[in-house]
Amino acid sequence: MHEPRVEAAPAGAQSGVRAIAGLLRRNGRRIALLFAGMLLPLWIFAELADEVHELEQFVFDDPILLRAHAFAGPGLDHFFLLVSRIGYEGVAVIDLLIVVSVLAMRRWREATFAAVAFVGSALLNLGAKQFFQRHRPTLWESISPEGTFSFPSGHAMGSMTLAATVVLLAWPTRARWPMIALMVAFTWLVGYSRIYLGVHFPSDILAGWMAGAAWVVAAYLALFHRVLHPWQERGGQPPQR
Repeated sequence: MHEPRVEAAPAGAQSGVRAIAGLLRRNGRRIALLFAGMLLPLWIFAELADEVHELEQFVFDDPILLRAHAFAGPGLDHFFLLVSRIGYEGVAVIDLLIVVSVLAMRRWREATFAAVAFVGSALLNLGAKQFFQRHRPTLWESISPEGTFSFPSGHAMGSMTLAATVVLLAWPTRARWPMIALMVAFTWLVGYSRIYLGVHFPSDILAGWMAGAAWVVAAYLALFHRVLHPWQERGGQPPQR
């Protein structure tokens, strides 16, 4: 009477293992993105935010600022002023162009993703600055002074939001690797420009990057939870044009 039950148990376990393996196989990329693109950045941001909230100083902030300032000169001043301007005004224009372009293609999900990523990131940054109210560095008089709060960096968060959105939209295409290289260079330059100009602590930049990445990935996972990635229909095949 008990033999069928004894045999059924291993069979049931094997079936469960196969089911779990299948789920991991089908959703492995999504799980990896969840961890690397959202949970890890959120953890880093939370650690930084906790220190800022407790008015603690980061040991790496002042040395990096002073090292960057040691290279200051007229040529670099002009260059990083331009990069900083692109990192704010230019990013806003590019954000708008992306949303309008994707809307013109009648790709409603992709356009919604981009709009939610860009607008949500800006609102989150404004709210976070008011909540933490961290004052900007005063190690030297900046050639591009700012009057708002410092944490997290709006330039860093905006550039990372743009970069992550573009990379995720480009991921199914052949342009993904060149786009990744371009966006990495762009976000680094924008972040470093704020340090060079002395208007942000490096921890502000890191927090902006982490918050921007986490928000974009959260929006992506929310809006593309039923499809593999952008530009595909629910059945998994590219739309016929």
